[in-house]
Amino acid sequence: MQVEQWRKAIGEMVRDHMRSPELEYYFSVKMNKQRAQLMITQLGLYIRHRRDCWSLVSANCPVMAVKQAILRHEFGEVIKDQYSEFGHLHLIIRQAEKLGLTAREVVDTNPLLSTTATLYAWAWLTHAKSWVEGLSALTVTEWTNDDRLLNDIGGGHSTRMGRRWMEDLGLAWRDMPNFVAHSQADEEHSDMFLPFLSEYATGEKEELALAAVKESLALFGLYREGVARAMEKIPLN
Repeated sequence: MQVEQWRKAIGEMVRDHMRSPELEYYFSVKMNKQRAQLMITQLGLYIRHRRDCWSLVSANCPVMAVKQAILRHEFGEVIKDQYSEFGHLHLIIRQAEKLGLTAREVVDTNPLLSTTATLYAWAWLTHAKSWVEGLSALTVTEWTNDDRLLNDIGGGHSTRMGRRWMEDLGLAWRDMPNFVAHSQADEEHSDMFLPFLSEYATGEKEELALAAVKESLALFGLYREGVARAMEKIPLN
């Protein structure tokens, strides 16, 4: 498939994912400070784990151009970009501080069992499967923040959850730097690996790549449903 065909195929899968019962349930959960604390600390674990997964894809990949693109991607995530001088984990920490959490509490948080299971699965997928499958599985998770693709069905994750936090917690958009950054940065990230899929995910690898996209979105559904169920166990009042 050409780049635009990949964009359409993956985009339709992401749109279906964002309308799934798991995601509708996740976005329906009302927020208070304690529920938001749980959500943001689990998201911090997820973001840190992405760094391991991208490294695994790079290690499996013999194509220097792909390795260079991953390094460009990870420089912004780990070192600095226009959104943070200290990497994107710092955005999580800054947002968590608005909820009364310290940096140490964010870093030392314990994963939910559902978080552990899905992070293990993503690690296995990116280590044991081909780099084309790993690349497909990782890049699609960033598409769930792409407002260009999802605006007509409520927006991407960061935009929708940002609205929820503003409505339920009374926070301003500027108080949520992680949501601000990923509502914008992941539009670029959604685009950056499509040319490699067009070039290398050909023949039987095309179906493998699409299967990896589907599997990764299913894992995302499990991860977010687990967070939603844990939040609902925390009393609203």
